[in-house]
Amino acid sequence: MRSAQLLPVNNLSMISIPGDGRCLFRSVVHGACLRTGKPSPTKSLEKELADELRANVVNEFIKRRADSEWYLDGDFDTYITHMRQPHVWGGEPELLMASHVLKMPISVYMLDKKSNTLKTIAEYGQGYGKENPIHVLYDGYGHYDVLKNQSGRSEYRKIRTKTI
Repeated sequence: MRSAQLLPVNNLSMISIPGDGRCLFRSVVHGACLRTGKPSPTKSLEKELADELRANVVNEFIKRRADSEWYLDGDFDTYITHMRQPHVWGGEPELLMASHVLKMPISVYMLDKKSNTLKTIAEYGQGYGKENPIHVLYDGYGHYDVLKNQSGRSEYRKIRTKTI
């Protein structure tokens, strides 16, 4: 069973994701399951789905090379080869490609400890709709967790957030 920490905003809880280099991909696939009404995946299924998403994200980079090459660090082919490895961290470019792969919006939050509110720091895939996105929490140091409300659904209309 995963640990769920109640955050100081409404009914929102964080589900801890292992920090194994796949946390971005794990949090996105976990959030996608919640968004579509599926139960939370087991750790082994989550790992399998995360690795599958990673492979699809890399393929999406290749498919969209002309549009994505300019914002990746260094040589495109080197970046792609590196990103295929299962323990390599993902970031903003991977979140953007994940939204295209899943055809779902993804919202990224950080907790503002001073105001006890979540701040929206990035939104991806808004072309796939703005309602009910996958919600992930970024800790500011390279780790991602998944967010859900206490009812188990991934609907967050009542959450106090601030866009920065």
